[in-house]
Amino acid sequence: MQPDRLHYEDFTQGRRFDLGPRTVSATEIIAFATEFDPQPMHLTEEAGKASILGGLSASGWHTSSLFMRLMIDAYVLGTASEGAPGIDVMQWRKPVLADDTLSGHSTVEAVRPMRSRPHLGIVTFAHELFNQRGELVLRAKNSIMVRRRESVDAVS
Repeated sequence: MQPDRLHYEDFTQGRRFDLGPRTVSATEIIAFATEFDPQPMHLTEEAGKASILGGLSASGWHTSSLFMRLMIDAYVLGTASEGAPGIDVMQWRKPVLADDTLSGHSTVEAVRPMRSRPHLGIVTFAHELFNQRGELVLRAKNSIMVRRRESVDAVS
């Protein structure tokens, strides 16, 4: 047990964690795209402007990675987390352009103990990430497995 960390019992429905802010530079957009998603609109301003995105745009996968970092900094590293079983929803609603500043929040939607692993609980989050203009750029939903403070016997 890690008493200084958030445990399952600390996650109540409606609890909100603020994310960001984080400004995204052209240099990092190009670096990420070069390695992981080398589509033209992610590599040059000119190609981005020629696309429907309107400028040099972060890959959706880059946006997701930035979102993950914001969660890590806001609460995940301070949580007795045991990982996540997956992502239920990941929507890229607007392009993230060079020099956009991202911020948002993660809100606890639901909590439930795990029957199969009674030392863990499932915490389900809804997430929203916005640019500096208040435009929704990312919406997501996922669950994480979090250690409980107290061990409990398995429920059959």
